[in-house]
Amino acid sequence: MTKANSSSNPLLHNSELPNFSQIKPEHVQPAVKALIETNEKHTDKLLSDLSGDAVVTWDNLVAASDEWDDVLGKAWSPVSHMNSVVNSDELRDAYNSCLPLLSEYSTKLGQNKDLFNAYKALSESDQYSELDGPQQEVIRHALRDFHLSGVDLSEDKKQRYAELKKQMSELTSKFSENVLDSTNAWSKEITDVSELAGVPESALGLMKQQAEQREKEGYLLTLDIPVYLPIMTYCDNQALREEMYTAFATRASDQGPKTGGFDNTPLMYDILKCRKELAQLLGFDNYAERSLATKMAENPDQVVDFLFDLAEKSKPVAQRDLDELRTFAKDEFQVEQLNPWDVGYYGEKLKHSRYDISQEQLRPYFPFPKVVSGMFELVQRLYGVEVVELSDFDTWHEQVYFYEIRKDGNAIARFYLDPYARPKKRGGAWMDECRVRRTNSEGELQLPVAYLVCNFTPPVGDTPALLTHDEVTTLFHEFGHGLHHMLTKISYSAVSGINGVAWDAVELPSQFMENFCWEKEVLDFISGHFETGETLPEALLNKMLAAKNFQSGMQMARQLEFALFDFILHRDYTEGTDVLDVLAQVREKVAVIIPPEWHRFPNSFSHIFAGGYAAGYYSYKWAEVLSSDAYSRFEEEGLFNPEVGKSFLTSILEKGGSQAPMDLFVNFRGRKPTVDALLRHSGITA
Repeated sequence: MTKANSSSNPLLHNSELPNFSQIKPEHVQPAVKALIETNEKHTDKLLSDLSGDAVVTWDNLVAASDEWDDVLGKAWSPVSHMNSVVNSDELRDAYNSCLPLLSEYSTKLGQNKDLFNAYKALSESDQYSELDGPQQEVIRHALRDFHLSGVDLSEDKKQRYAELKKQMSELTSKFSENVLDSTNAWSKEITDVSELAGVPESALGLMKQQAEQREKEGYLLTLDIPVYLPIMTYCDNQALREEMYTAFATRASDQGPKTGGFDNTPLMYDILKCRKELAQLLGFDNYAERSLATKMAENPDQVVDFLFDLAEKSKPVAQRDLDELRTFAKDEFQVEQLNPWDVGYYGEKLKHSRYDISQEQLRPYFPFPKVVSGMFELVQRLYGVEVVELSDFDTWHEQVYFYEIRKDGNAIARFYLDPYARPKKRGGAWMDECRVRRTNSEGELQLPVAYLVCNFTPPVGDTPALLTHDEVTTLFHEFGHGLHHMLTKISYSAVSGINGVAWDAVELPSQFMENFCWEKEVLDFISGHFETGETLPEALLNKMLAAKNFQSGMQMARQLEFALFDFILHRDYTEGTDVLDVLAQVREKVAVIIPPEWHRFPNSFSHIFAGGYAAGYYSYKWAEVLSSDAYSRFEEEGLFNPEVGKSFLTSILEKGGSQAPMDLFVNFRGRKPTVDALLRHSGITA
């Protein structure tokens, strides 16, 4: 790889914002190597200065090391981000070449006994009691993380830990690549539009646009969600639905139409094996226990009991949902056998029959620009902040937006919004940090900057992007994460924004935001017909609200299936474990829809095999209890009640990871959470 010197390497300029357009694959490895080398020299000097009789202080230990860690983080952030949103073979190679370097560096720091002893000395010093609460939390987290990095291990076990961490970073990256590549590998050209009967014009326009962009005839079908979902939901052609369902359900596996080179099966077992060994090295029985070491939940039994308790309440409702669907499909369409690729299609028919409503009817009322401006109006009312679009900025793609958040006229944060699906972009939706709020050694405040990424249907021709209501809630969800990162008042990196927040509490602000998408007072300013500007009519709103909990039992059962599969797999994994057997056993207990034997859901379950949700997918439901209960205070005291909005801002959003999440929740709600609001919001009675 070509060496890039510091003067020409944009990743080595400690700039306020990344210079995306200047970043090339050949810059990546030289920059990461140089920064790691510099940081290791800094660490050695720091420890040398602290040896002997030197007094350890916050400034000469924590603040000093945070300074250079931030420089490395700011260089890596755009690389990791671009690898997800503008993937290329060259960038992927550069990204992957750095994973072992970063893993080794992180492990080396975490196992540095002298560094650990310095933190320990600070925690036991007279100065510790003079530090503020967030500073003490930083030190507590650091000491915990040293132990979880193997600082107490013997040298041979430390080396094995480092090998496992390096191996895991490579395996999980490859898993993610296989999902992306297998998704991109499948496409289908259709020239006869009659094969797409029932598909809405908005989706047909996108398929036609995709065909034109790739110089194909007619309509191009892909496994990207803005194409896949309309086919599964609306297409009358059952054979086509089955074909696409099969391709989607067998991505990155040994089954289906595109098996060559993308099979994640061996990777899954290697990842599980590494995690189990790593957990046991640290003294845990299994990886589920290791996972909970940094979460709210106290032990594996508590998690499993929580999930099965929800399943017990939900499964009868889910079974009723499915029975109603089967009866409807048989009575109205003479369907004797309801296949998995029929569920979404007839579900939409039943929903329309019962409520006379569909996502497509709602789409014209949610043009992307109107939804975004309305979302900004909401946070202004809730938290007194203004969101302003900026036009002069460097970007990785022409469809990206950039905004600044201001309070009392002063900038407090910025964020990028990359809303539309496209080739070479990872599927799904997420928020990630670009810059973290922190105060540097000069006393200057670095403002937080976030990436918000979605995969919505892009504008077609002169028509703006039109969102389904489901996509509106997705946007609000990710913006909720973004607000957690950006509205923090904490200026210590380790507990600023989303950093240091227990993983099973991190979804609270995001799921909380989704609730507003169902309120008439909010829909009045986030909706506006793209042609007439008319807000969502009351008749449509009433239908939408009536249909809100349509098949909510089936949806709940599905999420509990994923969460239990993940947690039980990581709790019980041994050399002889069969991943598909574990999934089958979970489905037998909680699921009402059993997919075909060839279905390979785990092979593309990136959340747990390539993301941060290993033995933690339960966090979505755990945090939904918190978010529903928190939102119920707004329901009780007024959606735009300034005191409640300020309380949520100051008790939750501003605090980041600086206090235990249960303490923050109790500060806001006045009591511990109950599951009642979640069940009520889901239409499931306890």
